[in-house]
Amino acid sequence: MIYSGTYTAIKADVPEFFMRKFIKLERIRANRESIQKKLNKKWLTCGIFTCVAAIAMIGSYRYISGIVKVSSNVNGKELPIYCVQTDEKKVALSFDAAWGNDDTQRILDILKEHNVHVTFFMTGGWVESYPDDVKAIYEAGHDLGNHSQNHKNMSQLSDEEKTQELMSVHEKVKELTGVKMQLFRPPYGDYDNAVVLNARENGYYPIQWDVDSLDWKDYGTDSILNTVLNHKALGNGSIILCHNGAKYTADALDALLDGLKEKGYQVVPISQLIYKENYHMDVTGRQIPDAK
Repeated sequence: MIYSGTYTAIKADVPEFFMRKFIKLERIRANRESIQKKLNKKWLTCGIFTCVAAIAMIGSYRYISGIVKVSSNVNGKELPIYCVQTDEKKVALSFDAAWGNDDTQRILDILKEHNVHVTFFMTGGWVESYPDDVKAIYEAGHDLGNHSQNHKNMSQLSDEEKTQELMSVHEKVKELTGVKMQLFRPPYGDYDNAVVLNARENGYYPIQWDVDSLDWKDYGTDSILNTVLNHKALGNGSIILCHNGAKYTADALDALLDGLKEKGYQVVPISQLIYKENYHMDVTGRQIPDAK
């Protein structure tokens, strides 16, 4: 018994009543020490568990954040790129080439005079009809973009048909210029989750616009200039939509480029505006670079 030594040492000089009290107090003290040791062990275990859980939660948060940051999915909806978040005064000018070709060379000449490069989204039919112009666009240093083979509503097609629409014109342009296109604009701006995912699976960045010139409505030169230059969405990282076959686009182009320059914007091809990796999207389709 742990108290026998203490008891033997003092029992000759201390009355039995006090000895019993002393032994009782010693037992209480020992019990308290035992309980305290158990509590300390329990709290240590809880503390370790809490730390591990906290680390796991932090790790999960970083992992989940990583998934969100590399995804174009916003609230369950896959989004193409409408514009780009940037502090630089840059915008991208784009031309959809699906019909007509009367003004293409004139547009190229004006762009050359301003030392500006843009992006042309071409359908397969347009490429087949005007192969020399496809080469001229490429040789002038402009982006070549995919606008589908037949300008159909992509959301109404099967996955196999979507791929055919993309890759048919892809191969035609590659054969003519050697370029493997990476930018895709859905005809009519029509898309759903399947269209965006299919484009990505085929190596394309789906591209929309946040500034529509409305040149396709043929309202005239002034209408194009006012629509673009006074557009509420025009800002750093904007993507502007025009058409090479619209009636007044070539007439408005020189003044449009001057107007953008006066506002302090540098016009660049879409390939030089967008982020190729380490980005996420907001609900408006704005492409945002991940924090470093």
